[in-house]
Amino acid sequence: MPKVSVIVPVYNVEKYIEKCLDTLVNQTLEDIEIIIVNDGSKDNSKKIIEKYIEKYPRKIKYLDKENGGLSDARNYGMPYAKGEYIAFLDSDDYVELDMYEKMYELAKKEDSDMVECDFYWEYEDKIREDIGAIYSNKKEMLEKIRVVAWNKLIKREIIEKSKIEFPKGYRYEDVEFTYKLIPYLDKFSFLKKSCVHYIQRANSISNVQNERTKEILDVLDNVLEYYKENGLYEEYKMELEYIYTRYLLCSSLLRMVKIENKDSRKKILKETWNNLNTKFPNWKKNEILINNNCKKNIYMRTVNKVTYRIYCGIFRRIK
Repeated sequence: MPKVSVIVPVYNVEKYIEKCLDTLVNQTLEDIEIIIVNDGSKDNSKKIIEKYIEKYPRKIKYLDKENGGLSDARNYGMPYAKGEYIAFLDSDDYVELDMYEKMYELAKKEDSDMVECDFYWEYEDKIREDIGAIYSNKKEMLEKIRVVAWNKLIKREIIEKSKIEFPKGYRYEDVEFTYKLIPYLDKFSFLKKSCVHYIQRANSISNVQNERTKEILDVLDNVLEYYKENGLYEEYKMELEYIYTRYLLCSSLLRMVKIENKDSRKKILKETWNNLNTKFPNWKKNEILINNNCKKNIYMRTVNKVTYRIYCGIFRRIK
């Protein structure tokens, strides 16, 4: 059994795939399997991958499928993973050569269900390091975790037993996957080293805002429904209310104001405000929001029906 399985969805990334695969096949962790899921690429990605398969046949497991999107490709690859731990990596990103060795060693040392590392936001003209907050229990994890799949090492048996998958057909797939998985994670560790280079492409799906931006509402509702269906909602209600509020008033709001179509933008912004106040009418009394004086919370405490419209206009102008 391999120590780590890395699932790499591929779709039209001929400009990036070599750098990604170079950092995987040269990992200092020898006992690793690289599961490449070609999600119907129409460029030269497959030809590039074939060269790596020929050179590293024992490390690479290649899967070919019709295009179904990032979530579908990750889900497709998971049943083929035989590693003790599973990792995910997007094919336009790349990693430090000792990433999986360091994460696996820490996981074994601390008997962890999941290990999280720091990472770099890599732009064309700059690099920014993302240092994560430390959490000590599941409630703090819900509040503080960075909801990306590719900076984590997760015990395979937990993914299999929980049957958590990435939601098909949605943006923000990591949000739903991560928050649904948290109740099953009892032990977690932090590798305080930046190991992933998260490449920022101006034309990537996550950086193009349109009507699909409001899919965050569906994803968050899916998370709430999952907690309710599994008898977890009351235990984590305060944390769920907080993250719901934070998404709709912070990161998602900043994306929504970038929607170019004025009618769509106004409609989605109104729907977002109504959703928040319908789902959580008392969100301003949330204890995390009140007691934690981070900059985001200070800003959110100033939001009401009037200032919401004002902030939307301000954010739109400074986008």
